Amino acid sequence: MVKRIQPQEIAVINHADLDETAACALVQARVKAVINASPSITGRFPNSGPLVLLSAGIPVLDNVGNALMETLVDGDEVELLGDILYSPKGITFQGRLLDYETTLSQIKASETNFKSEMTSFVNNTLDYARRELDLINTDLVFPQIRTVIAGRHVLVVVRGHHYRQDLQAIKGYVREIKPVVIGVDGGADGLLEEGIRPHMIIGDMDSVSDEALECGAELVVHAYMDGRSPGAERLKRRGLPYTLVSAPGTSEDVAMLLAQSRGAELIVAVGTHNNAVDFLAKGRKGMASTFLTRIKVGHLLVDAKGVSKLYQPRMKWRYLAEIILAAFLPFLLLFVLFPGTYNLIRLIIMRVRLVFNF
Repeated sequence: MVKRIQPQEIAVINHADLDETAACALVQARVKAVINASPSITGRFPNSGPLVLLSAGIPVLDNVGNALMETLVDGDEVELLGDILYSPKGITFQGRLLDYETTLSQIKASETNFKSEMTSFVNNTLDYARRELDLINTDLVFPQIRTVIAGRHVLVVVRGHHYRQDLQAIKGYVREIKPVVIGVDGGADGLLEEGIRPHMIIGDMDSVSDEALECGAELVVHAYMDGRSPGAERLKRRGLPYTLVSAPGTSEDVAMLLAQSRGAELIVAVGTHNNAVDFLAKGRKGMASTFLTRIKVGHLLVDAKGVSKLYQPRMKWRYLAEIILAAFLPFLLLFVLFPGTYNLIRLIIMRVRLVFNF
């Protein structure tokens, strides 16, 4: 939706526990308001998405109800007055207009519920990990790909928290090392926005734009274990060639395992999901596959998530002074080597004073 919506349009979503990544995408799209059919904060765990929107001055009408999604279509003109949304068909929807202080209190209150949610999350992770041990005990069979990975660094970019800032922080590394660049679903769009063309796009292809799919990258579709793949149907309709991979876990897991199986020297991950809040925000009840994947590729993996917060270079006055000195050095040389330059500058100053009478 954020790829289609235009600035100053109203975004209608159905997103319980609105996460920070989705909220940042809406802010970047410069939406006028957000109408959420679901509660933006359920209290299960602390999620900061609503605060991101409110801090950007974007009104949020919350928990309007699922009937909203069945009534409105793209392009409908609606009117938002307080807690009431008026549709073009004469139907009104009641919600709750969020305010910053109340939302902040709700998020703080959800931290107490997170303990019980975390217990359930860990139990689910361990339960599924036992079932998916084959993920590390055996090698997944990957089809032939044209991108050469052996002996090279691989950069895996996922559209997670602060992925954009982290990507900007390692641009020097990308320019110098020239790694194989893999965009995981919407991460491919993030790469293109930073001027980096991915060599490969891996995912179920549900959140990547048509522009990214047609950028020339090799397309690898992550399918269910039974071979079903809605993403493959999308590529077929567009006439784009692709390779199908049936594997458990998330698409970012598949990207790392593919890089490892093809002999990557190092895997650098940006924006990946690696904690309970990340996975709960995605609606997942555990992170078994990610846990097992990181055990398997851990000796190759460098996680760049948060690198932009680790170090932020600051301008030093000494550097500024050196720049100013370097700028004036050519003028100083002119005065020394060509004495007539001084008289020329005096004439120019006099002429300016005569023109402007001062």
